[in-house]
Amino acid sequence: MGMTIFLLIISNLFMTYAWYGHLKDFGTKPLIFVILLSWVVAFFEYCFQVPANRIGYKYFTVYQLKLVQEVITLSVFTLFATFYFGVKPTINFLWAGMCLIGAVFFIFRDIPKI
Repeated sequence: MGMTIFLLIISNLFMTYAWYGHLKDFGTKPLIFVILLSWVVAFFEYCFQVPANRIGYKYFTVYQLKLVQEVITLSVFTLFATFYFGVKPTINFLWAGMCLIGAVFFIFRDIPKI
């Protein structure tokens, strides 16, 4: 289970950069260049995401796996936006995070016994 979380975090670091990093680093480059660069970065995201899902599916339902991935995605994005773009989180970030924690609580209430 820990390996799944680790792989999801790594994959989300790559994907967050592929989707948003180019806005700061390559904002003046031609769009085709940025698309190709993002595909290269996304390749590495898939190299971590696919094994994470295969390993995680042994422990989580598909719904649980997806929700865990979404919480990690938004956590990584929040850190990325804060430290890479200098966006200051507001109180609404906290409320949104609390909603995600509630979603995790409810999706894991029905966890099957192994």
